[in-house]
Amino acid sequence: MLRLTVSAEEYLLIGEDVKIIFLGGSKNHLRIMIDAPKELNVVRNKVLENKITDPAEKEKLPHYYAVPDLPERFRKKKIVMNDSAKGSAAAASLNKKSVQEQIPAAGR
Repeated sequence: MLRLTVSAEEYLLIGEDVKIIFLGGSKNHLRIMIDAPKELNVVRNKVLENKITDPAEKEKLPHYYAVPDLPERFRKKKIVMNDSAKGSAAAASLNKKSVQEQIPAAGR
């Protein structure tokens, strides 16, 4: 089994004639578009589950589960700067430039 992370408007090719396009979505929903020949049967799992009445047959169907989010300690840290922090960072870089400009002048 292959597990991928994709962005909106990316697609997968399966063989030469099946294309799965990821259109985007939200946290719990994903919109896809499947471009396949009419000869190929494409069925959602809910349709199969509703069609089968025998519990033994339902157990044979594959089941897939979403992987939960990573624990906080494994996530990338996000650095958020508010406007005042951005201003002080810009001022610090300006001060650094002005100090660098004064150093060569003082050495002459």
